[in-house]
Amino acid sequence: MINYDGRRFRKVTSDPDAPVATYHQRDDLVWAEFAGGEVRRGSLTGTCAPDGTLDFAYTMVLAGGAVISGHSTNKPVFLPDGRIRLDERWERYGAHAEQGTSSIVEVAG
Repeated sequence: MINYDGRRFRKVTSDPDAPVATYHQRDDLVWAEFAGGEVRRGSLTGTCAPDGTLDFAYTMVLAGGAVISGHSTNKPVFLPDGRIRLDERWERYGAHAEQGTSSIVEVAG
């Protein structure tokens, strides 16, 4: 199992203000806080499977006041430099319902 504790991830983007998430882990329980750019505050809580796949529920409050909630499944990919990229399948619920895919990458250092 991958240990995500203390790792930080950011969406794959050229925006230096993109939210950065700091992950914590205890056994198979994983949680994180994130903020930056349009995200005033966000959090996620979920579990880590033996292969490192993450299954999360998340919430966030955007700069404009919108409250977003959803679910995400993240599959790890090991990069040549040793960092991890998480390929996400996500779904948002309620008034902001949407679904899609994206990637976040471990922030070095």
